[in-house]
Amino acid sequence: MKRSFTLIAMGLALCTSAMAQWKPAGDKIMTQWASEVDPQNVWPEYPRPIMERTDWKNLNGLWNYAIADKGLQAPTTYDGKILVPFAVESALSGVGKTVTQDQELWYNRTFDIPKAWTGKRILLHFGAVDWKTDVWVNGMNVGGHVGGYQSFSFDITDALKAGSNELTLRVWDPTDKGYQPHGKQVAEPNSIWYTAVTGIWQTVWLEPVNEVHIAALKTTPDIDARQLCIEVQTEEVSTRGLQVEATVFDGNRQVAKSGAINGQPIKVQMPADMKLWTPDTPNLYTVKVRLLKNGKEVDAVSSYAAMRKISVNKDEHGIWRMQLNNKDQFQMGPLDQGWWPDGLYTAPSDEALAYDLKKTKDLGFNMIRKHVKVEMDRWYYHCDQMGILVWQDMPSGDSGPRWQNHYFTGVEFQRSAESEANYRREWKEIIDALYSHPCIVVWVPFNEAWGQFKTEEITEWTKQYDPSRLVNPASGGNFYHTGDILDLHNYPAPAMYLYDGSRVNVLGEYGGIGLALEGHLWFADRNWGYVQFKSSEEVTAEYLKYADQLLELVQRGFSAAVYTQTTDCEGEVNGLLTYDRKVVKMNEAQVRAKNQQLCRSLNK
Repeated sequence: MKRSFTLIAMGLALCTSAMAQWKPAGDKIMTQWASEVDPQNVWPEYPRPIMERTDWKNLNGLWNYAIADKGLQAPTTYDGKILVPFAVESALSGVGKTVTQDQELWYNRTFDIPKAWTGKRILLHFGAVDWKTDVWVNGMNVGGHVGGYQSFSFDITDALKAGSNELTLRVWDPTDKGYQPHGKQVAEPNSIWYTAVTGIWQTVWLEPVNEVHIAALKTTPDIDARQLCIEVQTEEVSTRGLQVEATVFDGNRQVAKSGAINGQPIKVQMPADMKLWTPDTPNLYTVKVRLLKNGKEVDAVSSYAAMRKISVNKDEHGIWRMQLNNKDQFQMGPLDQGWWPDGLYTAPSDEALAYDLKKTKDLGFNMIRKHVKVEMDRWYYHCDQMGILVWQDMPSGDSGPRWQNHYFTGVEFQRSAESEANYRREWKEIIDALYSHPCIVVWVPFNEAWGQFKTEEITEWTKQYDPSRLVNPASGGNFYHTGDILDLHNYPAPAMYLYDGSRVNVLGEYGGIGLALEGHLWFADRNWGYVQFKSSEEVTAEYLKYADQLLELVQRGFSAAVYTQTTDCEGEVNGLLTYDRKVVKMNEAQVRAKNQQLCRSLNK
């Protein structure tokens, strides 16, 4: 009994010590989940549910940090503690400081390797770090990565030693002062532009694997052939002696099994009564993948897949419609920025991350346009689970041509060779990382004219690289005769000022109905919406008025619409929810009923 009491006392002392080293920075509004953040157990969920192993170690928590002039050696002393995985500018990081393009952000911590991992190769994973990262383990350079939205990893086995190991990172991010994709981040936030995000903003973790192991899965459903294709990428250069095997389960019931050798994809024949994935019935199959070498299992991962198809087809009036599983489906959703008052790019917790998606479903939407940001893998996992269609934007960056969104144009912007190469590399990495998530149905390479270049070439490359999804070349223009979709933006009310009889026509942004609620504002003033009202009743009435106008435009040819936006974001107060997620600003029941009417508007 005395021993138990001593252990509890030691645990409380450690927890108190950790809390003493960390508290949220600044005095801005926060979500309800901010107060629940535990620096000793922050973001404890497995970060990669699309390819899961049972053994791993979370490195989130309090790290040392320093902000130093660009180009210096690693610091010998640090400025203080930062809570990973929250960006240094955020409140939840405990720092809340700005890093300029002339500075670098350094991280440092120690870690131990569990004894049970002896003999394994050790992988160090980063969910995402913005933007340019270099990594050292015990003073040895183990690798680097360029890109703010993609996961990356290094095999650090040969740099490890017995006992305590030291991990050091250097990060440089010029935000909007460089050509790199940065989305809505700017050095000087204003209007529709938000606070910069620098450094680690997703989970950091360790994973033990065998010398020969599964590196990635690429899952493609074909509902017409009742086939699930699973490509298994391994770290073994030669595939000789390697066999891959996939078993598919519906709940606990095995429904299919298949295998392959010689590096060939596994082609699983699904049963005649296979279940399709839709927003109303988001059926997911569990997939167990095994890797064998010379008949002996060397790796196994758990994944999931959905049988669903996204396509286009003409209706009886000759209008091109988007189809889900060979049936016309009107897609209706909010523009989702994915910003948080306390964590900026990073939600305070997995519960908070899922909350936005739950409210999206509660409000009757069946789709989300993820706007110029890529989320952590768990966000897409929740969309897969809940049945939410996702249009995935490429985060914008660099300059662009003049925005000419009311007619087709041939004016293009010329990026530098370095900028273009970076765009192409990051876009490919994003598609590769998200490919197996069934929720994603549309790729969006450009938003309006932000960084838009070689539109036809980029669109065609995207379509060829992933022919299983639709491509929306430039949401809001500038417009070219390419891809699957013509996407108009119009504020505040819906409007159809262009029409393309050879493609699907959608309203990629509209609305922006503003309501500033005291006590839930990022700024005391400087709050705006495309139109502003003073009560929930007025805002709801305006939303319903626009929805009725949209219903008429559906019959004229619109096949999807995106309302701006899910939540308020800093100075923007045109969210369905307040920025702190504490108030739904419209009548939820009325909005849900109208949205469901829109979602069913093409049903036969």
